[in-house]
Amino acid sequence: MTALLDGVGALLDPTIGLCLLIGVLLGTLVGAVPGVTATMAVALAAGFTLTLEPLQGLAVLLSIYVAAQFGDRVPAILINTPGTPASIATTFDGYPMAKQGRAGIALTSSALVSAVGSVVGIAILLLAARPLADLALGFGPPELFALVVFGLTMMIGVAAGKVTKGLVAGVAGLLLGTVGRDPITGDARFTLGVDELSSGIPFIAAIVGLFGVAEVLHQVLCSRTGDRPAPITQLGQWWPSREDRRTLRRPTAIGAGVGAVVGIVPGAGGDIAGVIGWDRARRASRRPQDFGRGSLEGVAAADTASTATMGGSVTTTLAIGVPGDSVMAVMLGSMIIWGLQPGPSLFVNSPDLVWSIGTIMLLATAGALALALVRMRGVVKLLALPQHHLWAVILTFCMVGTFAVQNSVFDVGLMMVFGLIGLFMRQFGFPPGPLVLGLILGPLAESSLRRALLIDGAAAIYTSPVALGLLLLGALALAGPALRRIVRRPGRKEDRDAVRAP
Repeated sequence: MTALLDGVGALLDPTIGLCLLIGVLLGTLVGAVPGVTATMAVALAAGFTLTLEPLQGLAVLLSIYVAAQFGDRVPAILINTPGTPASIATTFDGYPMAKQGRAGIALTSSALVSAVGSVVGIAILLLAARPLADLALGFGPPELFALVVFGLTMMIGVAAGKVTKGLVAGVAGLLLGTVGRDPITGDARFTLGVDELSSGIPFIAAIVGLFGVAEVLHQVLCSRTGDRPAPITQLGQWWPSREDRRTLRRPTAIGAGVGAVVGIVPGAGGDIAGVIGWDRARRASRRPQDFGRGSLEGVAAADTASTATMGGSVTTTLAIGVPGDSVMAVMLGSMIIWGLQPGPSLFVNSPDLVWSIGTIMLLATAGALALALVRMRGVVKLLALPQHHLWAVILTFCMVGTFAVQNSVFDVGLMMVFGLIGLFMRQFGFPPGPLVLGLILGPLAESSLRRALLIDGAAAIYTSPVALGLLLLGALALAGPALRRIVRRPGRKEDRDAVRAP
Protein backbone atom coordinates (compact mmCIF):
# COMPACT_ATOMS: atom_id res chain seq x y z
CA MET A 1 0.00 0.00 0.00
CA THR A 2 2.91 2.33 0.77
CA ALA A 3 4.39 1.70 -2.68
CA LEU A 4 1.00 2.44 -4.27
CA LEU A 5 0.61 5.75 -2.44
CA ASP A 6 4.19 6.77 -3.14
CA GLY A 7 3.93 5.81 -6.81
CA VAL A 8 0.69 7.71 -7.42
CA GLY A 9 1.72 10.63 -5.21
CA ALA A 10 4.89 11.14 -7.24
CA LEU A 11 2.71 12.05 -10.23
CA LEU A 12 1.10 15.05 -8.50
CA ASP A 13 3.88 17.26 -9.83
CA PRO A 14 2.29 19.58 -12.46
CA THR A 15 5.23 19.02 -14.80
CA ILE A 16 4.23 15.34 -15.03
CA GLY A 17 0.81 16.39 -16.28
CA LEU A 18 2.41 18.65 -18.88
CA CYS A 19 4.67 15.83 -20.05
CA LEU A 20 1.65 13.53 -20.30
CA LEU A 21 -0.25 16.04 -22.40
CA ILE A 22 2.70 16.54 -24.74
CA GLY A 23 3.16 12.79 -25.08
CA VAL A 24 -0.51 12.13 -25.84
CA LEU A 25 -0.62 14.83 -28.51
CA LEU A 26 2.62 13.64 -30.09
CA GLY A 27 1.58 10.00 -29.93
CA THR A 28 -1.76 10.69 -31.60
CA LEU A 29 -0.07 12.68 -34.37
CA VAL A 30 2.61 10.03 -34.79
CA GLY A 31 0.04 7.28 -35.14
CA ALA A 32 -2.02 9.28 -37.63
CA VAL A 33 0.91 9.83 -40.02
CA PRO A 34 1.69 6.67 -42.00
CA GLY A 35 5.33 5.64 -41.86
CA VAL A 36 6.11 7.31 -38.53
CA THR A 37 6.04 4.36 -36.14
CA ALA A 38 5.76 4.47 -32.37
CA THR A 39 9.28 3.03 -32.14
CA MET A 40 10.65 5.85 -34.27
CA ALA A 41 8.78 8.49 -32.25
CA VAL A 42 9.96 7.11 -28.90
CA ALA A 43 13.52 6.89 -30.25
CA LEU A 44 13.40 10.53 -31.36
CA ALA A 45 11.82 11.69 -28.10
CA ALA A 46 14.34 9.73 -26.02
CA GLY A 47 17.13 12.10 -26.98
CA PHE A 48 15.16 15.09 -25.68
CA THR A 49 13.88 13.44 -22.50
CA LEU A 50 17.24 12.32 -21.11
CA THR A 51 17.72 15.75 -19.54
CA LEU A 52 14.40 15.40 -17.67
CA GLU A 53 13.77 13.64 -14.39
CA PRO A 54 13.05 9.90 -14.86
CA LEU A 55 9.32 10.17 -14.16
CA GLN A 56 8.95 13.15 -16.47
CA GLY A 57 10.77 11.33 -19.24
CA LEU A 58 8.74 8.16 -18.70
CA ALA A 59 5.54 10.21 -18.83
CA VAL A 60 6.49 11.51 -22.29
CA LEU A 61 7.69 8.18 -23.71
CA LEU A 62 4.90 6.01 -22.26
CA SER A 63 2.16 8.41 -23.31
CA ILE A 64 3.56 8.47 -26.87
CA TYR A 65 3.55 4.67 -26.80
CA VAL A 66 -0.06 4.51 -25.62
CA ALA A 67 -1.50 7.33 -27.74
CA ALA A 68 0.11 6.01 -30.93
CA GLN A 69 -2.06 2.91 -30.53
CA PHE A 70 -5.11 5.17 -30.90
CA GLY A 71 -3.88 7.51 -33.62
CA ASP A 72 -2.66 4.76 -35.95
CA ARG A 73 -6.23 3.56 -36.51
CA VAL A 74 -7.07 6.75 -38.43
CA PRO A 75 -5.01 6.08 -41.59
CA ALA A 76 -5.70 2.35 -41.33
CA ILE A 77 -9.44 2.98 -41.57
CA LEU A 78 -9.50 6.03 -43.84
CA ILE A 79 -6.77 5.28 -46.40
CA ASN A 80 -6.08 1.56 -45.86
CA THR A 81 -2.53 2.34 -44.65
CA PRO A 82 -1.45 1.25 -41.14
CA GLY A 83 -0.21 4.18 -39.10
CA THR A 84 2.01 1.75 -37.19
CA PRO A 85 2.52 -2.02 -37.55
CA ALA A 86 0.09 -2.57 -34.66
CA SER A 87 -2.81 -1.44 -36.86
CA ILE A 88 -2.14 -3.82 -39.75
CA ALA A 89 -5.14 -6.00 -38.87
CA THR A 90 -7.33 -2.89 -38.55
CA THR A 91 -7.16 -2.43 -42.31
CA PHE A 92 -8.77 -5.84 -42.88
CA ASP A 93 -12.22 -4.55 -41.96
CA GLY A 94 -11.72 -0.86 -41.13
CA TYR A 95 -11.18 0.34 -44.68
CA PRO A 96 -14.05 -1.74 -46.11
CA MET A 97 -16.30 -0.18 -43.45
CA ALA A 98 -15.11 3.29 -44.49
CA LYS A 99 -15.91 2.56 -48.13
CA GLN A 100 -19.40 1.53 -47.01
CA GLY A 101 -19.91 4.95 -45.40
CA ARG A 102 -19.34 3.69 -41.83
CA ALA A 103 -15.94 5.29 -41.17
CA GLY A 104 -17.24 7.24 -38.17
CA ILE A 105 -18.56 4.12 -36.43
CA ALA A 106 -15.32 2.29 -37.19
CA LEU A 107 -13.18 5.10 -35.73
CA THR A 108 -15.28 5.51 -32.59
CA SER A 109 -15.60 1.77 -31.96
CA SER A 110 -11.87 1.36 -32.51
CA ALA A 111 -11.12 4.03 -29.90
CA LEU A 112 -13.48 2.47 -27.34
CA VAL A 113 -12.17 -1.09 -27.68
CA SER A 114 -8.56 0.16 -27.77
CA ALA A 115 -9.15 1.77 -24.38
CA VAL A 116 -10.54 -1.53 -23.06
CA GLY A 117 -7.50 -3.40 -24.36
CA SER A 118 -5.13 -0.86 -22.83
CA VAL A 119 -6.79 -1.11 -19.41
CA VAL A 120 -6.62 -4.92 -19.53
CA GLY A 121 -2.92 -4.72 -20.38
CA ILE A 122 -2.26 -2.28 -17.55
CA ALA A 123 -4.07 -4.61 -15.13
CA ILE A 124 -1.69 -7.38 -16.24
CA LEU A 125 1.22 -5.04 -15.49
CA LEU A 126 0.01 -4.15 -11.99
CA LEU A 127 -0.91 -7.73 -11.05
CA ALA A 128 1.85 -9.78 -12.68
CA ALA A 129 4.97 -7.61 -12.63
CA ARG A 130 5.84 -8.03 -8.94
CA PRO A 131 5.28 -11.83 -8.78
CA LEU A 132 7.32 -12.26 -11.95
CA ALA A 133 10.10 -10.12 -10.50
CA ASP A 134 10.03 -12.08 -7.22
CA LEU A 135 10.45 -15.27 -9.22
CA ALA A 136 13.43 -13.78 -11.05
CA LEU A 137 15.07 -12.51 -7.84
CA GLY A 138 16.67 -15.90 -7.34
CA PHE A 139 18.41 -15.73 -10.71
CA GLY A 140 22.20 -15.93 -10.65
CA PRO A 141 24.63 -15.34 -13.54
CA PRO A 142 23.69 -18.61 -15.35
CA GLU A 143 19.97 -17.86 -15.20
CA LEU A 144 20.48 -14.24 -16.27
CA PHE A 145 22.53 -15.37 -19.26
CA ALA A 146 19.87 -17.90 -20.27
CA LEU A 147 17.12 -15.31 -19.80
CA VAL A 148 18.85 -12.86 -22.13
CA VAL A 149 19.38 -15.59 -24.72
CA PHE A 150 15.71 -16.55 -24.41
CA GLY A 151 14.62 -12.95 -24.96
CA LEU A 152 16.86 -12.60 -28.00
CA THR A 153 15.65 -15.83 -29.58
CA MET A 154 12.01 -14.93 -28.98
CA MET A 155 12.50 -11.61 -30.76
CA ILE A 156 14.29 -13.38 -33.62
CA GLY A 157 11.69 -16.15 -33.78
CA VAL A 158 8.84 -13.71 -34.37
CA ALA A 159 10.79 -11.40 -36.71
CA ALA A 160 8.13 -11.54 -39.41
CA GLY A 161 8.95 -15.19 -40.05
CA LYS A 162 12.51 -14.30 -41.14
CA VAL A 163 14.31 -16.47 -38.61
CA THR A 164 17.64 -16.65 -40.44
CA LYS A 165 17.80 -12.93 -41.12
CA GLY A 166 16.62 -12.18 -37.60
CA LEU A 167 19.39 -14.42 -36.27
CA VAL A 168 21.99 -12.60 -38.38
CA ALA A 169 20.72 -9.24 -37.11
CA GLY A 170 20.81 -10.47 -33.51
CA VAL A 171 24.38 -11.72 -33.85
CA ALA A 172 25.38 -8.38 -35.40
CA GLY A 173 23.89 -6.61 -32.40
CA LEU A 174 25.80 -8.86 -30.01
CA LEU A 175 29.05 -8.08 -31.84
CA LEU A 176 28.35 -4.35 -31.67
CA GLY A 177 27.70 -4.78 -27.96
CA THR A 178 31.32 -5.84 -27.45
CA VAL A 179 32.61 -2.41 -28.48
CA GLY A 180 33.88 -0.45 -25.47
CA ARG A 181 35.25 -1.65 -22.15
CA ASP A 182 35.55 -5.31 -21.18
CA PRO A 183 32.87 -5.92 -18.49
CA ILE A 184 35.28 -7.96 -16.35
CA THR A 185 38.76 -6.50 -16.88
CA GLY A 186 37.88 -3.00 -18.06
CA ASP A 187 40.23 -3.17 -21.07
CA ALA A 188 39.28 -1.25 -24.21
CA ARG A 189 37.99 -3.42 -27.08
CA PHE A 190 37.31 -2.64 -30.74
CA THR A 191 37.30 1.12 -30.17
CA LEU A 192 39.76 1.76 -33.05
CA GLY A 193 41.39 4.39 -30.87
CA VAL A 194 38.22 6.52 -30.82
CA ASP A 195 37.67 7.92 -27.33
CA GLU A 196 33.93 8.37 -27.95
CA LEU A 197 33.57 4.58 -28.24
CA SER A 198 35.27 3.77 -24.93
CA SER A 199 31.88 3.55 -23.21
CA GLY A 200 30.37 1.54 -26.05
CA ILE A 201 28.31 2.54 -29.05
CA PRO A 202 26.03 5.46 -28.10
CA PHE A 203 22.62 3.89 -27.77
CA ILE A 204 20.52 6.89 -28.80
CA ALA A 205 22.58 7.48 -31.94
CA ALA A 206 22.16 3.83 -32.92
CA ILE A 207 18.40 3.60 -32.44
CA VAL A 208 17.63 6.99 -33.98
CA GLY A 209 19.66 5.99 -37.02
CA LEU A 210 18.14 2.52 -37.31
CA PHE A 211 14.53 3.58 -36.84
CA GLY A 212 14.37 7.28 -37.73
CA VAL A 213 16.92 8.04 -40.44
CA ALA A 214 16.56 4.61 -42.05
CA GLU A 215 12.78 4.98 -42.27
CA VAL A 216 13.07 8.39 -43.93
CA LEU A 217 15.66 7.14 -46.42
CA HIS A 218 13.49 4.11 -47.15
CA GLN A 219 10.44 6.29 -47.80
CA VAL A 220 12.46 8.61 -50.05
CA LEU A 221 13.64 5.69 -52.16
CA CYS A 222 10.23 4.03 -52.30
CA SER A 223 8.05 7.13 -52.71
CA ARG A 224 5.70 7.11 -55.69
CA THR A 225 3.20 9.78 -56.66
CA GLY A 226 -0.31 8.67 -55.89
CA ASP A 227 0.69 5.53 -54.00
CA ARG A 228 -1.74 6.23 -51.20
CA PRO A 229 -5.47 6.32 -51.89
CA ALA A 230 -7.26 9.60 -51.24
CA PRO A 231 -8.57 9.75 -47.65
CA ILE A 232 -12.28 9.16 -47.12
CA THR A 233 -13.82 12.41 -45.93
CA GLN A 234 -17.45 11.26 -45.48
CA LEU A 235 -17.39 9.72 -42.02
CA GLY A 236 -21.15 9.05 -41.70
CA GLN A 237 -22.71 8.17 -38.35
CA TRP A 238 -20.24 8.74 -35.55
CA TRP A 239 -21.56 6.90 -32.48
CA PRO A 240 -22.29 3.13 -32.66
CA SER A 241 -25.88 2.09 -32.09
CA ARG A 242 -27.06 -0.17 -29.27
CA GLU A 243 -26.90 -3.16 -31.60
CA ASP A 244 -23.36 -2.20 -32.64
CA ARG A 245 -22.30 -2.01 -29.01
CA ARG A 246 -23.72 -5.48 -28.36
CA THR A 247 -21.80 -6.73 -31.37
CA LEU A 248 -18.58 -5.38 -29.89
CA ARG A 249 -18.72 -7.41 -26.66
CA ARG A 250 -17.57 -10.86 -27.77
CA PRO A 251 -14.73 -9.81 -30.12
CA THR A 252 -13.51 -7.30 -27.56
CA ALA A 253 -13.29 -10.02 -24.91
CA ILE A 254 -11.50 -12.36 -27.33
CA GLY A 255 -9.07 -9.66 -28.39
CA ALA A 256 -8.32 -8.70 -24.78
CA GLY A 257 -7.51 -12.31 -23.89
CA VAL A 258 -5.29 -12.79 -26.92
CA GLY A 259 -3.44 -9.50 -26.34
CA ALA A 260 -2.87 -10.22 -22.66
CA VAL A 261 -1.21 -13.54 -23.46
CA VAL A 262 0.76 -12.42 -26.52
CA GLY A 263 1.99 -9.27 -24.79
CA ILE A 264 3.87 -11.22 -22.13
CA VAL A 265 5.85 -13.11 -24.80
CA PRO A 266 9.08 -11.13 -25.43
CA GLY A 267 9.24 -9.84 -28.98
CA ALA A 268 5.60 -10.48 -29.90
CA GLY A 269 4.12 -7.02 -30.40
CA GLY A 270 0.75 -5.57 -31.31
CA ASP A 271 1.00 -6.47 -34.99
CA ILE A 272 1.14 -10.19 -34.20
CA ALA A 273 -1.55 -9.95 -31.52
CA GLY A 274 -3.86 -8.00 -33.83
CA VAL A 275 -3.74 -10.63 -36.55
CA ILE A 276 -4.19 -13.49 -34.07
CA GLY A 277 -7.07 -11.71 -32.32
CA TRP A 278 -8.78 -11.03 -35.66
CA ASP A 279 -8.47 -14.67 -36.68
CA ARG A 280 -9.74 -15.99 -33.32
CA ALA A 281 -12.73 -13.66 -33.41
CA ARG A 282 -13.54 -14.77 -36.96
CA ARG A 283 -13.53 -18.41 -35.88
CA ALA A 284 -15.86 -17.62 -32.94
CA SER A 285 -18.20 -15.32 -34.87
CA ARG A 286 -21.71 -16.21 -36.01
CA ARG A 287 -20.95 -14.30 -39.22
CA PRO A 288 -17.39 -15.25 -40.18
CA GLN A 289 -18.15 -14.57 -43.85
CA ASP A 290 -18.32 -10.83 -43.07
CA PHE A 291 -14.72 -10.68 -41.85
CA GLY A 292 -12.52 -8.89 -44.36
CA ARG A 293 -15.56 -7.23 -45.95
CA GLY A 294 -16.35 -4.60 -43.33
CA SER A 295 -17.06 -6.45 -40.09
CA LEU A 296 -17.25 -4.36 -36.92
CA GLU A 297 -16.29 -7.51 -35.01
CA GLY A 298 -13.04 -7.72 -36.97
CA VAL A 299 -12.10 -4.13 -36.11
CA ALA A 300 -12.92 -4.68 -32.43
CA ALA A 301 -10.93 -7.90 -32.05
CA ALA A 302 -7.85 -6.62 -33.88
CA ASP A 303 -7.66 -3.29 -32.04
CA THR A 304 -8.35 -4.73 -28.59
CA ALA A 305 -5.68 -7.39 -29.04
CA SER A 306 -3.02 -5.00 -30.31
CA THR A 307 -3.45 -2.49 -27.47
CA ALA A 308 -3.73 -5.17 -24.77
CA THR A 309 -0.14 -6.20 -25.51
CA MET A 310 1.26 -2.94 -24.11
CA GLY A 311 0.86 -3.93 -20.48
CA GLY A 312 2.48 -7.31 -21.05
CA SER A 313 5.39 -5.73 -22.91
CA VAL A 314 6.02 -3.30 -20.05
CA THR A 315 5.68 -6.17 -17.54
CA THR A 316 8.42 -8.31 -19.07
CA THR A 317 10.65 -5.25 -19.48
CA LEU A 318 10.34 -4.14 -15.87
CA ALA A 319 10.23 -7.55 -14.20
CA ILE A 320 12.97 -9.47 -16.00
CA GLY A 321 14.74 -6.81 -18.05
CA VAL A 322 13.83 -8.33 -21.43
CA PRO A 323 11.99 -5.89 -23.76
CA GLY A 324 8.55 -7.04 -24.78
CA ASP A 325 8.68 -5.25 -28.15
CA SER A 326 10.81 -2.80 -30.12
CA VAL A 327 9.34 0.25 -28.36
CA MET A 328 10.25 -1.17 -24.96
CA ALA A 329 13.73 -2.01 -26.29
CA VAL A 330 14.21 1.70 -26.95
CA MET A 331 12.70 2.64 -23.60
CA LEU A 332 14.93 0.11 -21.83
CA GLY A 333 18.00 2.01 -23.03
CA SER A 334 16.57 5.30 -21.75
CA MET A 335 15.79 3.79 -18.35
CA ILE A 336 19.35 2.48 -18.04
CA ILE A 337 20.73 5.95 -18.84
CA TRP A 338 18.45 7.40 -16.14
CA GLY A 339 19.92 4.93 -13.66
CA LEU A 340 16.81 2.71 -13.56
CA GLN A 341 17.99 -0.85 -14.23
CA PRO A 342 14.94 -2.93 -15.26
CA GLY A 343 14.85 -6.38 -13.73
CA PRO A 344 14.08 -7.95 -10.35
CA SER A 345 16.27 -5.46 -8.48
CA LEU A 346 14.08 -2.59 -9.71
CA PHE A 347 11.30 -3.74 -7.37
CA VAL A 348 13.71 -3.69 -4.45
CA ASN A 349 15.26 -0.32 -5.21
CA SER A 350 12.14 1.44 -6.58
CA PRO A 351 9.03 -0.52 -5.53
CA ASP A 352 6.76 2.44 -6.25
CA LEU A 353 7.87 2.80 -9.87
CA VAL A 354 5.54 0.14 -11.27
CA TRP A 355 2.54 1.98 -9.78
CA SER A 356 3.77 5.26 -11.24
CA ILE A 357 4.16 3.64 -14.67
CA GLY A 358 0.76 1.97 -14.47
CA THR A 359 -0.90 5.25 -13.49
CA ILE A 360 0.88 7.12 -16.29
CA MET A 361 -0.42 4.57 -18.80
CA LEU A 362 -3.97 4.82 -17.41
CA LEU A 363 -3.92 8.62 -17.65
CA ALA A 364 -2.47 8.43 -21.15
CA THR A 365 -5.22 6.00 -22.13
CA ALA A 366 -7.91 8.34 -20.84
CA GLY A 367 -6.33 11.31 -22.62
CA ALA A 368 -5.89 9.44 -25.90
CA LEU A 369 -9.48 8.15 -25.74
CA ALA A 370 -10.86 11.63 -25.08
CA LEU A 371 -8.82 13.04 -27.95
CA ALA A 372 -9.99 10.25 -30.24
CA LEU A 373 -13.67 10.78 -29.40
CA VAL A 374 -13.53 14.53 -29.95
CA ARG A 375 -11.22 14.11 -32.93
CA MET A 376 -11.84 16.98 -35.32
CA ARG A 377 -12.38 16.28 -38.98
CA GLY A 378 -9.19 18.19 -39.60
CA VAL A 379 -7.30 14.99 -38.82
CA VAL A 380 -8.25 13.84 -42.32
CA LYS A 381 -6.25 16.74 -43.77
CA LEU A 382 -3.20 15.51 -41.84
CA LEU A 383 -3.17 12.42 -44.03
CA ALA A 384 -2.65 14.60 -47.10
CA LEU A 385 0.48 16.24 -45.62
CA PRO A 386 3.24 16.32 -48.29
CA GLN A 387 5.74 13.64 -47.39
CA HIS A 388 8.83 15.71 -48.20
CA HIS A 389 7.84 18.22 -45.50
CA LEU A 390 7.55 15.40 -43.01
CA TRP A 391 10.95 13.98 -44.00
CA ALA A 392 12.67 17.31 -43.41
CA VAL A 393 11.10 17.67 -39.96
CA ILE A 394 12.02 14.12 -38.93
CA LEU A 395 15.64 14.43 -40.07
CA THR A 396 16.00 17.72 -38.22
CA PHE A 397 14.67 16.18 -35.01
CA CYS A 398 16.95 13.17 -35.50
CA MET A 399 20.05 15.34 -35.64
CA VAL A 400 19.05 17.74 -32.88
CA GLY A 401 17.92 14.97 -30.53
CA THR A 402 21.06 12.90 -31.05
CA PHE A 403 23.37 15.88 -30.59
CA ALA A 404 21.54 17.01 -27.44
CA VAL A 405 22.35 13.79 -25.54
CA GLN A 406 26.11 14.35 -25.25
CA ASN A 407 26.64 17.52 -27.33
CA SER A 408 28.67 15.36 -29.68
CA VAL A 409 29.01 15.79 -33.43
CA PHE A 410 30.50 12.29 -33.48
CA ASP A 411 27.16 10.91 -32.30
CA VAL A 412 25.37 12.65 -35.18
CA GLY A 413 27.80 11.14 -37.69
CA LEU A 414 27.37 7.72 -36.10
CA MET A 415 23.60 8.18 -36.32
CA MET A 416 23.89 8.69 -40.07
CA VAL A 417 26.04 5.55 -40.37
CA PHE A 418 23.40 3.54 -38.54
CA GLY A 419 20.79 5.13 -40.78
CA LEU A 420 22.56 3.65 -43.81
CA ILE A 421 22.87 0.32 -41.99
CA GLY A 422 19.15 0.43 -41.19
CA LEU A 423 18.34 1.24 -44.83
CA PHE A 424 20.40 -1.74 -45.97
CA MET A 425 18.53 -3.94 -43.50
CA ARG A 426 15.14 -2.65 -44.68
CA GLN A 427 16.02 -3.15 -48.33
CA PHE A 428 17.16 -6.74 -47.83
CA GLY A 429 14.58 -7.79 -45.24
CA PHE A 430 16.69 -7.85 -42.06
CA PRO A 431 14.58 -6.84 -39.01
CA PRO A 432 16.23 -4.12 -36.87
CA GLY A 433 14.64 -5.27 -33.59
CA PRO A 434 17.05 -8.17 -32.93
CA LEU A 435 20.04 -5.91 -33.65
CA VAL A 436 18.85 -3.37 -31.07
CA LEU A 437 18.22 -6.11 -28.52
CA GLY A 438 21.67 -7.57 -29.14
CA LEU A 439 23.25 -4.14 -28.66
CA ILE A 440 21.38 -3.56 -25.38
CA LEU A 441 21.42 -7.03 -23.87
CA GLY A 442 24.73 -8.26 -25.30
CA PRO A 443 26.90 -6.78 -22.53
CA LEU A 444 24.58 -8.24 -19.86
CA ALA A 445 24.69 -11.67 -21.52
CA GLU A 446 28.48 -11.58 -21.81
CA SER A 447 29.11 -10.46 -18.25
CA SER A 448 26.65 -13.02 -16.84
CA LEU A 449 28.16 -15.88 -18.85
CA ARG A 450 31.72 -15.02 -17.93
CA ARG A 451 30.87 -14.69 -14.24
CA ALA A 452 29.10 -18.05 -14.35
CA LEU A 453 32.09 -19.67 -16.02
CA LEU A 454 34.50 -18.11 -13.54
CA ILE A 455 32.47 -19.39 -10.59
CA ASP A 456 31.52 -22.94 -11.62
CA GLY A 457 32.79 -23.46 -15.15
CA ALA A 458 30.60 -24.86 -17.90
CA ALA A 459 28.66 -26.92 -15.37
CA ALA A 460 27.00 -23.69 -14.17
CA ILE A 461 24.78 -23.69 -17.27
CA TYR A 462 23.64 -27.28 -17.61
CA THR A 463 23.26 -27.93 -13.86
CA SER A 464 20.75 -25.08 -13.44
CA PRO A 465 17.22 -26.29 -14.32
CA VAL A 466 16.00 -22.74 -14.93
CA ALA A 467 18.90 -21.84 -17.22
CA LEU A 468 18.64 -25.11 -19.11
CA GLY A 469 14.87 -24.72 -19.51
CA LEU A 470 15.17 -21.16 -20.85
CA LEU A 471 17.85 -22.19 -23.33
CA LEU A 472 15.68 -25.07 -24.55
CA LEU A 473 12.71 -22.74 -24.98
CA GLY A 474 14.93 -20.38 -26.94
CA ALA A 475 16.07 -23.23 -29.19
CA LEU A 476 12.43 -24.22 -29.78
CA ALA A 477 11.60 -20.62 -30.70
CA LEU A 478 14.27 -20.71 -33.41
CA ALA A 479 13.41 -24.21 -34.64
CA GLY A 480 9.63 -23.73 -34.43
CA PRO A 481 9.00 -22.38 -37.96
CA ALA A 482 11.10 -25.13 -39.56
CA LEU A 483 9.39 -27.83 -37.47
CA ARG A 484 5.95 -26.52 -38.44
CA ARG A 485 6.86 -26.69 -42.12
CA ILE A 486 8.10 -30.27 -41.71
CA VAL A 487 4.96 -31.33 -39.84
CA ARG A 488 2.58 -29.70 -42.32
CA ARG A 489 4.26 -31.01 -45.47
CA PRO A 490 3.27 -34.68 -45.07
CA GLY A 491 -0.28 -33.63 -44.26
CA ARG A 492 -0.55 -31.67 -47.47
CA LYS A 493 0.87 -34.61 -49.44
CA GLU A 494 -1.69 -36.98 -47.93
CA ASP A 495 -4.44 -34.54 -48.77
CA ARG A 496 -3.30 -34.39 -52.37
CA ASP A 497 -3.15 -38.22 -52.55
CA ALA A 498 -6.65 -38.45 -51.13
CA VAL A 499 -7.96 -36.02 -53.74
CA ARG A 500 -6.28 -37.97 -56.56
CA ALA A 501 -7.63 -41.32 -55.37
CA PRO A 502 -10.56 -42.66 -57.47
